[in-house]
Amino acid sequence: MSFLLPKLTSKKEVDQVIKSTAEKVLVLRFGRDEDPVCLQLDDILSKTSSDLSKMAAIYLVDVDRTPVYTQYFDISYIPSTVFFFNGQHMKVDYGSPDHTKFVGSFKTKQDFIDLIEVIYRGAMRGKLIVQSPIDPKNIPKYDLLYQDI
Repeated sequence: MSFLLPKLTSKKEVDQVIKSTAEKVLVLRFGRDEDPVCLQLDDILSKTSSDLSKMAAIYLVDVDRTPVYTQYFDISYIPSTVFFFNGQHMKVDYGSPDHTKFVGSFKTKQDFIDLIEVIYRGAMRGKLIVQSPIDPKNIPKYDLLYQDI
């Protein structure tokens, strides 16, 4: 299903989308097209993209072609999903130590839709961090890896 969503393959393309997406939540899925978990997430993203078209723009970013962003957002697990609104990085409190990105696939389409609605409403009110509406059971658990500390 990843073929249904637009792909960004360079830093320049990612920069342009971040700058130009206005009054919508920008969803950037960092991953690889052939990864099974990425494909599962892409299926959810593509099935919800038309329903969310008034409040979100969804793009796929290849981690191997955008090493600057992969390093900047500390993407060590794929897929990782990062959110922006009007060029501002939106953070979400998932009850985990990392508020900068969602790691893994959403369990259901409704989880993703609920999250986008919460980010959109929070961003419209000027918030830069919002509380996740997703049931904690549906949030993948992982450990942060700190290297060279």
